[in-house]
Amino acid sequence: MASSITSKPFLGATKPNSCFSSDLQKFSFSSLHISIKPRTHKKLQIQAAGSTFGNYFRVTTFGESHGGGVGCIVDGCPPRIPLSEADLQVDLDRRRPGQSRITTPRKETDTCRIYSGVSEGVTTGTPIHVFVPNTDQRGHDYKEMSITYRPSHADATYDMKYGVRAVQGGGRSSARETIGRVAPGAIAKKILKQFSGTEVLAYVSQVHQVVLPDGSVDHDTVTLDQIESNIVRCPNPEYAEKMIAAIDAVRTRGDSIGGVVTCIVRNAPRGLGSPVFDKLEAELAKAVMSLPATKGFEFGSGFAGTFLTGSEHNDEFFTDEHGRIRTRTNRSGGIQGGISNGEIINMRVAFKPTATISKKQHTVTREKKEMELIARGRHDPCVVPRAVPMVEAMVALVLVDQLMAQYAQCNLFPINPELQEPLRLSFPKFEPANI
Repeated sequence: MASSITSKPFLGATKPNSCFSSDLQKFSFSSLHISIKPRTHKKLQIQAAGSTFGNYFRVTTFGESHGGGVGCIVDGCPPRIPLSEADLQVDLDRRRPGQSRITTPRKETDTCRIYSGVSEGVTTGTPIHVFVPNTDQRGHDYKEMSITYRPSHADATYDMKYGVRAVQGGGRSSARETIGRVAPGAIAKKILKQFSGTEVLAYVSQVHQVVLPDGSVDHDTVTLDQIESNIVRCPNPEYAEKMIAAIDAVRTRGDSIGGVVTCIVRNAPRGLGSPVFDKLEAELAKAVMSLPATKGFEFGSGFAGTFLTGSEHNDEFFTDEHGRIRTRTNRSGGIQGGISNGEIINMRVAFKPTATISKKQHTVTREKKEMELIARGRHDPCVVPRAVPMVEAMVALVLVDQLMAQYAQCNLFPINPELQEPLRLSFPKFEPANI
């Protein structure tokens, strides 16, 4: 509906000059009407809040712990990459519950299905839909928790935010959601490996007070087989046994403990990351800190670097036998100025003790009544053994996203060979997909 505005003379305005009076008399200010057409509001588009990650290689996760299942949609995956469900299942098996006595006893096979985005064994460039059904739910274990809040869990804050929550299994706050990260992480790792020879490996470096000494793992040579040689995923056999014993001891008491996961990236292309707000370490920090139970992140020398002087901390440059600029030390953790420099990227992620324990704790109900709670359900006494593939996945998702960004911006035209290196070491040799 049109609006009408009638003008009036300005307060204190002088009488119009006589030379203009005849014309102005014909144009009466009191009769001036301005028509305003109704404004059409543009349609607002809002992304799914908090469930989508990445800019070019985009992952959206869905599902809840005790719903019909969990999974993800992967958008932006390059086409013609051989891919099968078996490629994803390896890392999903490393993440799944019930794999050993030091993990949750919930029994899930976590068998994945790819429903779109792959045809005749190769990716098509269209969205990839991965789904894993839930098969071992026990909703009755959460009867008390429907009215009471578990200390240090997301129960209370979900109610504070949404005014409603999925009680069984913790809903979206459950680590079961990470299936939707590990599956696309496996795709990302395959792209990185075949495009630039990049490897992403994580391992447990601390469980409670059992701390792996610095330098006890050679980051140049450590292998996935060494990490997977024991149930705690520590590549040092001596300390692995100590870590397993610590978890066993707390498990039998109905309590829990935390730990640290170390992650390294070998053969990362140089130039990944952008200055200021999109620094590579900032993107990595956001990615891994979005995982459940994370409480700390550091890369390179981390907080220990604050005890050094500049002359002690600086990584001096040299030229290696292949004519490449390298650093003699790596306190920078493979990233300088927010951009990868080609050295091994290393970081550490701290995980808190599992919040849900079977020891009596003081809490309150939804009605603000104080009470005691002994939580039931099946939960990890220590999350770090299963967190290893989760950390790898988030790091790989960041790197493949940054690789695509770097290729689009800085490698679209011929590079400066005096200062830059090709992102791709050699053309990838794809293996036929397991169909």
